[in-house]
Amino acid sequence: MDAKLLEILVCPLCKGPLEVLKDRQELVCKPDRLAFPVRDGIPVMLEAEARTMSAEEVDALR
Repeated sequence: MDAKLLEILVCPLCKGPLEVLKDRQELVCKPDRLAFPVRDGIPVMLEAEARTMSAEEVDALR
């Protein structure tokens, strides 16, 4: 994924920063506990497409 794109992408809900999980092909918003998929190198920034993360998953990222 393009580094410049990652610099400007934010969570569509809270407008907060996202963390890249390359191994899972996801962009994560820790405060909202959402993981947005990256399909074919394109981030899908729709709440309906996001996966809800457990508190344990989010804590493991810190």
